[in-house]
Amino acid sequence: MEHGAGGAVMQQFIKDIVLKHFGSGRVEVPLSALDDAAVVDGIVFTTDSHTVKPVFFPGGDIGRLSVAGTVNDLACVGARVLGLSAAFVIEEGFETEKLERIIASMAQTAEEAGTEIVTGDTKVVERGGLSEIVINTSGIGRRHELLDHNLDIARKYRKVKANWLLDSNVADGDVIIVSGYVGDHGIAVLSAREGYGFEGDIASDVAPLNHMIAGALKVGGICAIKDATRGGVANLLNEWSEKSGVGIVIEESRIPIRQSTRSACAMLGIDPLEIGNEGKVVLAVVPQMADAVLAALRATKEGRDAAIIGRATKDVEGVVMQTKVGGMRVIQPPVGDPVPRIC
Repeated sequence: MEHGAGGAVMQQFIKDIVLKHFGSGRVEVPLSALDDAAVVDGIVFTTDSHTVKPVFFPGGDIGRLSVAGTVNDLACVGARVLGLSAAFVIEEGFETEKLERIIASMAQTAEEAGTEIVTGDTKVVERGGLSEIVINTSGIGRRHELLDHNLDIARKYRKVKANWLLDSNVADGDVIIVSGYVGDHGIAVLSAREGYGFEGDIASDVAPLNHMIAGALKVGGICAIKDATRGGVANLLNEWSEKSGVGIVIEESRIPIRQSTRSACAMLGIDPLEIGNEGKVVLAVVPQMADAVLAALRATKEGRDAAIIGRATKDVEGVVMQTKVGGMRVIQPPVGDPVPRIC
């Protein structure tokens, strides 16, 4: 299970088993970069499979999640979404009413994002062959017309390594911004699955974020964006630190976490920074533009609770959190996903 959980074990599995056969690097942004999407001849391409359990949960469902997740992966590298595919693998006996509800949710979410599903595939396996339904969504996009403007502003203040918003672009001094409350999605799904009763207070944040991201690009100065899905903010920041060769310091008091989510995590023994989200991104921004980007995020429904949580620095190695009591705590990448099957 850890080999597919999004944490350190999965990352090592991909490096040891997958990349020695795939990802030769003969494209603009190759598989070996392990970013949210690849770039091939100017086309941005990403794919993802979704196995969330239960398929309906507070705030969303597997259909909304599949579309939003793919849209967000394209938007995070700096692409405008062109279209999506959807492939269904369905367990024999799965109710058609449920399936139609999921498909209607996918259509609505695609409309929110300003795109549509243009091709797909359907397979049915024998009862017991899988748990209800698996959805794969892939997406293609082109370079967003605001991306060059955004990078030009960033380059007024420092060198930016890549022409896309990649994990390797983070540099000393960059301000780290999160677009809102973290941890809600994983707790909402886990509570619905296990019957913990947190659902009344906590709902998934699942949403397409491409319009919010476009508004931030219009301001400019963003060097990297990534959605904090499996492995949460902890895994995301460690990937940035490793790929960019720079340390990151975050402040515990600045990280937006709902009290209900914090309480649920404490009860379950889970670190909210390691829980996957489906409607939150983290941005690395040149310090001169950080306040303006923060204001642009807060002007949107999806980013109204955005906050500056830290800074990239050469003064530390890896990811370190300044705690509320004044100490320093190393934030390690999670080994696996503390809440499995949430995406």
